[in-house]
Order: sequence, then structure tokens, then C-alpha cells
Amino acid sequence: MTMTVASEAGTITVTDSALTHIVVQAAEAVEGVRVRRPRPRRYVDIEIADDGARMQIGLTVAYGRVLPEVARDVQRRVADAVGTMCAVKVNAVDITVEELAA
Repeated sequence: MTMTVASEAGTITVTDSALTHIVVQAAEAVEGVRVRRPRPRRYVDIEIADDGARMQIGLTVAYGRVLPEVARDVQRRVADAVGTMCAVKVNAVDITVEELAA
């Protein structure tokens, strides 16, 4: 999952943990959303390929929220954050609502 971008000036490597942190921060910026935390880590899976990135995120969402709206907001924020901060095309952000929180 480590991402490397090469240019004339050298290479830039974004580690797995940094990329995961970007995704988690963007997802949790949506009100009522927490990235699910099965032990020992958060549930985030990121695949980087030549044609772009695909992410899969498991969420806990506050009870009473409209789930499709929350999921679309998370998708948009994660795609924008990864696209802007890492200069990578995001092909998909797959969301699984795994739990509702009181």
C-alpha cells in the first residue's frame, strides 16, 4: 500500500500509516462517523495501482443518521483528501456501515 511518486527532483514515498491517517481523518470529519476499530487497527484497506487508488472503509455511524447520505459524504471527503494530498486518482471508495452507535 505504500505509495511512491517519482519526479525529476527525486521520489516521494507516502507510508502505509500516513496514507491510512489521511483516509481516517477525512472519513471522521463527517459528523457522526468513526472508522471501525477492530483490534489491533482501524478497518481501512487501500489498494494503489497504476490507474489509481481504491479504498475500503468500515464505519461506525451514529444512530439516526441517514446512512446513504453519510456514506456519500465520506466517499467525497476521502476521495478529495487523497486526491489532493497525494496527487493520486481515486477510482473508488467502498463504504461498509458495520455498526450503529448510540
